[in-house]
Amino acid sequence: KKEEKKEDGTKPPPTDQDKSKMDGNTKSDGVEPSEKVKERECPENLRVWVDDCIRRLETILLNPNTFVTHLMHMNEVIAILQAITPIIMEEGSLAETGAPCKVVGDIHGQFVHMHMLFDLIGRVPQERMMFLGDYVDRGPHSTEVVIYLFCLKIRYPSRIVLLRGNHETPAVNKIYGFYPELITKFGYPGIGLWYDFQSVFNRLPLAGLISKKVLCMHGGLSPELASLDTIRSIVRPCEPLDKGLLIDLLWSDPTNKGEGWFHSIRGISYMFGKAVVQQFCEKTGVDLIIRAHQVVQDGYEFMGGRKLITVFSAPNYCNQFSNAAAVVCIDAELKVSFQQMMMPLPAGSRAKPAPVIAADPNEPKVEPALKKDYNNNTLTSPGGSVAAASPVAAAASTTPA
Repeated sequence: KKEEKKEDGTKPPPTDQDKSKMDGNTKSDGVEPSEKVKERECPENLRVWVDDCIRRLETILLNPNTFVTHLMHMNEVIAILQAITPIIMEEGSLAETGAPCKVVGDIHGQFVHMHMLFDLIGRVPQERMMFLGDYVDRGPHSTEVVIYLFCLKIRYPSRIVLLRGNHETPAVNKIYGFYPELITKFGYPGIGLWYDFQSVFNRLPLAGLISKKVLCMHGGLSPELASLDTIRSIVRPCEPLDKGLLIDLLWSDPTNKGEGWFHSIRGISYMFGKAVVQQFCEKTGVDLIIRAHQVVQDGYEFMGGRKLITVFSAPNYCNQFSNAAAVVCIDAELKVSFQQMMMPLPAGSRAKPAPVIAADPNEPKVEPALKKDYNNNTLTSPGGSVAAASPVAAAASTTPA
């Protein structure tokens, strides 16, 4: 197709649509995300293969001692990594999607627990989901968790968003389980496979935006986060170093010990108070921030004047805590509710309750809309929507945040 030219022989300036095609990280064409996601479908030549990969991985539920090496060759794993790379690069560094959507926190290699959670909250593609990172490390099935989620992303690219967590970085997952797991399962070639995974992790979106009103990330806010366009302008692939915006999006934490910015007790990034959250929301037009990164006893915790939620989706984390797993449910009207799953602890466990992170002790506790307790095999629905992510939804909500 010949390029159009002006009468003086020069090319016309690129349109917004042309710019969007040139820059996979830019989403400034004004089209609603809900209109764009409908266009994304799995290539027909991949569907049968990916469906078979998903089916094989789900057989692990029949025998938890089954691992990916029993189900597929390493070359097939590499093919999955190659297939997902262009799909995630089609999204921006700020991946946008629409409501309704369910927001899932840390999984940490707990493959069986993840599927038990799916049994409660629903599955892709029937449900649209956004995952906030930390798929690997700690648990026994890190490889299986991340490959399974990658297969879902390939098969249903418009129904699932995968964000990057701090454990999707080489400095962390080389130490806390993923690197030795790959070597144990694949032998010496697992070293090269680890580098292949890092290549994909370096391309994952750093944050997500639901219906332009709910901002999601793994860690938290940053002093360098002036606007949502600051996230959109991040060029991928990228690797977080020791400080700056990338580190903060993956590592920062809220606190109720003060209103402003503080050095983090982690020794990396910052802690931020209620005033920081409120000022950011007022400046950007965001109504709610959802992040993960910290274990909380109920699987979810309101913070920052109910403008911020921490969600954690790995129950009984590392068998050191007796925490529940939870997801945040954003409905079509941007009303917020929670679904929670509680698991029995292993015999002889000395797990303890997870500490309060940054909740206001004066605020009443929010009950989940749906609760599954595997300790006594009960399913209860004590309440409906408990919060609202937008002023419009707040007017209709019986218990607004």
